Amino acid sequence: MDCIIKNAKVYTNGKFTSTSLTILNGKISLSTDEGNQSLKVFDFSNKVIIPGLVDVHVHLREPGFSYKETIKSGTEAALKAGYNSIFTMPNLNPVPDSVDNLKVQQDIIDKDALINVYPFGAITVGEKGEALADLDGMANSVKGFSDDGRGVQTESLMKSAMQKAKSLDKIIVAHCEDNSLLNGGYIHDGEYAKANGHVGIPSISESKPIERDAVLAKEVGVKYHVCHVSAKESVEAIRKAKANGVDITAETAPHYLVLDDSMLLDSGNFKMNPPIRAKEDKLALIKGIQDGTIDMIATDHAPHSFEEKSKGLKGSLNGIVGLETAFPILYTYLVKEDIITLEKLVEIMSVKPAKRFGLDLEIKDGATANFAVFDLSEEYVVDADKFLSKGKSSPFIGYKVYGKCVMNVINGEVKHLDK
Repeated sequence: MDCIIKNAKVYTNGKFTSTSLTILNGKISLSTDEGNQSLKVFDFSNKVIIPGLVDVHVHLREPGFSYKETIKSGTEAALKAGYNSIFTMPNLNPVPDSVDNLKVQQDIIDKDALINVYPFGAITVGEKGEALADLDGMANSVKGFSDDGRGVQTESLMKSAMQKAKSLDKIIVAHCEDNSLLNGGYIHDGEYAKANGHVGIPSISESKPIERDAVLAKEVGVKYHVCHVSAKESVEAIRKAKANGVDITAETAPHYLVLDDSMLLDSGNFKMNPPIRAKEDKLALIKGIQDGTIDMIATDHAPHSFEEKSKGLKGSLNGIVGLETAFPILYTYLVKEDIITLEKLVEIMSVKPAKRFGLDLEIKDGATANFAVFDLSEEYVVDADKFLSKGKSSPFIGYKVYGKCVMNVINGEVKHLDK
């Protein structure tokens, strides 16, 4: 749809400017073609235009688990929420650990995806942590490699994976979890667990593998990214690694920045791995966002069926949905609370993940149009019944939020327009 967008605040060159823009043949012009009467005009006063959101950690569950989510339903949810691009994790059936297995997933993406979807290849065969997957064969079809859902337990295998990824100029995307330190835990080893008779997961189970991998990444010289950081010890390990020159980036998720274990309920809506931790962990993560130690936000969108999430903290499967709540939750509880600026939110939800994973979504003259328009004054209550995702489990149900995507333009096409 060729159109003129007037009176919005547009994010360009790291800041917001009150300007107008035109989309012609899918390209951006940071001016208005007022003489072209054929163009539809949108007056977006009091709205902001930002590069499309990027989520580098999403579970779309297909192939293998389409009763939880499909590529179509997951990308419908992402599109409505303002996402341009998402990166999918490989804990699927078949696991994308070879060219043939990856093609099963890619064929569904090509047929059903409504936004850009980039699959990660598995690090190990079947994500079993025993032998390297066919990294060479998959290299031209993936942005990087991950065994998300399982940590690579042996140092020697992780080093081999890093060496191979380095040779292929690909990034290692690491789920950092030492199984020997879990002790059967299923929520954070904190005050709530102790008071309510739950078995806790210590933070060291996350931070120790990060420390190990940082040493290896420095030695090998590989690009290395840490998934779903939740603990203060992990933030410090990443901060030290950056100071030591490691090519390391890290993500955290909205629930780790807004919630702590004093807010837990005995509900599957609060069950994920890593778990929601203590207030001091939340504050350390916020500090990490503020000072750049934590580079980006990812949702770890992980849908399950109602039955799988209806067995409390102990019995429910790990994982919540996040695509449809991430931006409004962070805008409401971080930006509006003056914890971070709106510019910082755009940086960590779009600019930095795009740059790290090789996407160009910059809003500038002549660029392909890839942006989302948000009405920041729109107030509503998070209602799982309105989610487009098949997954309905979220700790933010009932939260009052601000910020709604009213337009999403992807690869030059208006893909979502709120009526």
